[in-house]
Amino acid sequence: MTNRAAELIGKLNTGLFIGGAWSSAESGSTFVVENPATGEQIATVADGGALDAQRAIETAAATQKSWAATSPRSRSEILYRAHKLILERADDLALIMTTEMGKPLAEAKGEVAYGAEFFRWFAEEAVRINGDHTTTGDGANRILVTKEPVGPCVLITPWNFPLAMGTRKIGPAVAAGCTMVFKPAELTPLTALALADILTEAGLPDGVLNIVTTINPGPVVTAWMDSGLARKISFTGSTQVGKLLLEQASRTVMRTSMELGGNAPFIVCADADIDKAVEGAMVAKMRNMGEACTAANRLFVHRSVANQFAEKLSARMGALVVGDGALDGTQVGPLVESKALDKVRDLVSDAVGRGATIMCGGIAPDTPGHFYPPTVLADVSPESDLMSTEIFGPVAPVIPFEDEDEMIAMANDTQWGLVGYLFTQDIDRALRLSSALEVGMVGLNTGLVSNPAAPFGGVKESGLGREGGRIGIDEFLEVKYLAIPRT
Repeated sequence: MTNRAAELIGKLNTGLFIGGAWSSAESGSTFVVENPATGEQIATVADGGALDAQRAIETAAATQKSWAATSPRSRSEILYRAHKLILERADDLALIMTTEMGKPLAEAKGEVAYGAEFFRWFAEEAVRINGDHTTTGDGANRILVTKEPVGPCVLITPWNFPLAMGTRKIGPAVAAGCTMVFKPAELTPLTALALADILTEAGLPDGVLNIVTTINPGPVVTAWMDSGLARKISFTGSTQVGKLLLEQASRTVMRTSMELGGNAPFIVCADADIDKAVEGAMVAKMRNMGEACTAANRLFVHRSVANQFAEKLSARMGALVVGDGALDGTQVGPLVESKALDKVRDLVSDAVGRGATIMCGGIAPDTPGHFYPPTVLADVSPESDLMSTEIFGPVAPVIPFEDEDEMIAMANDTQWGLVGYLFTQDIDRALRLSSALEVGMVGLNTGLVSNPAAPFGGVKESGLGREGGRIGIDEFLEVKYLAIPRT
């Protein structure tokens, strides 16, 4: 850990944030946060439990009425100020993120800019919440439709984008007038705690945002889900956990937004611009070391260009510099924990055992930290385990195809349907294949689909609802209809 990182982390409040005040957990317990590049301890954070969770949700519920009564403009201005503060502290936030999560500083700075934009986007949406006024068909009644805050929300974020996943949920909740209880990932809580300080400085009233950090999420989240006080849950994480939360939400019929797993197909047609496809693959595969639900997981490349594509991709990926994300020149940081490293090793070993050829990488270095080199596998068998598993690592499996219909069948042969990528210069093919892909988002001749202005989300077991875009705020609003007789 650099001296600057130690200084920044040393100044952070690392307790629970409830009712605008920082405190220890009721039990007094803490847990350790480590740097995945070195394995060193970088902080100890309050380890909240069910009693802390209950206090947090009761605070959010008690604050809901007064917060909902605030003007849209005042909520908008809070988000604008928070957006400005995030950008002013971009270097510091990026260094905290890199130290606890591993991504290179350049990527961390990119996430800070991306995450801040959610606050600006929803600052603009806060003053544009609208309704409707019509007349019934028989002319007897006026129909007045309004939108109101859904109420206290449970927010749960993953470790891979510690800032952006927080702002993507907090932004629309603030804009809509909802209070929140927030559990950041136990592997990366520090960025979320820094964000709490920024929102406080921006003028967010006490009790609107309440944060409970914990290394044992079960009791905390269950206390919230069964409280009867929470009216919505917004979760980003694994499909397995999402299903459990949906079961819990059913007990009180809570509103749900679920952004779950992905198994993104990346399709390169025979007529594609290969250089552009390789560039797109670098973005779609290597962003965040491949630790993203949007990562290109299965690269289907037409056999006529498969060798050319694999060679160019392996040259690009093999030239990337792997190391501590805080060091100058690093392009690929460590995986987040040892379990992630073991998983990637096993998936590559299985693919090679089924006939895949390693074009670059493929062997983890015997050094401290959870590092795995960027790896390209050619001629991957459709039977390989990585075809049906989120890799969540810097491994690009290339699967040649000839028949378009068979390729689409393989691309859709997955429980998930978050995003797909398609590279072709034929507009008819682009529209046909985009329609055929069972996904919520398609990147056409681009490897990046995430943007605060776009509705992010998937189909099948990739989740429910959308985050971002014009409809992102609707996930935090209830519709009320008022019938008014015409007299």
